Amino acid sequence: MKVDGEVTTGLGKAAFFLSQDFYVNNFIKNCGFKPYPGTLNVVVGQKYLDKINEVKDTCENIIKPDEGFGAVKYIKATLNDEIDGAIVFPAKTEHTENYLEFIAEKKLRDELNLKDGDIVSIEF
Repeated sequence: MKVDGEVTTGLGKAAFFLSQDFYVNNFIKNCGFKPYPGTLNVVVGQKYLDKINEVKDTCENIIKPDEGFGAVKYIKATLNDEIDGAIVFPAKTEHTENYLEFIAEKKLRDELNLKDGDIVSIEF
C-alpha cells in the first residue's frame, strides 16, 4: 500500500520515547536500524484510513514496553521510494487517526529538506 500525506509538526514527545533503550534495541533487532529520536509526522487523507486501520489492527509486530510505557506496533515502510524506516503505531498517543508517525535512522526533515506542508509518500 502506498499513501501520500502532508508533513506536519508533531507534539515533540517522540524524542523521549525513541531514546529509551528497550524501544531502540527492539527497532535495531527487528527493523535493522537505530531510530533517530523523533518521528516524521504525516497527515493522510480520509480515503486511506480504512486500510491503515486494517493494517494497524492486524499488525503483529509489537514492542512490549517497560513499566510505565506503552506498547508500540510497527510496520516496515519506505518514504519517498528512498528512505527505509517504519511506521509506528503507539498504543498511547494524542494524535488523531489520520497521523502517521514514520521513523528512520536519520532526521528526515534535514535529510530530505522537508518542511510543514510538503507532500511525501509512504509505502508499506
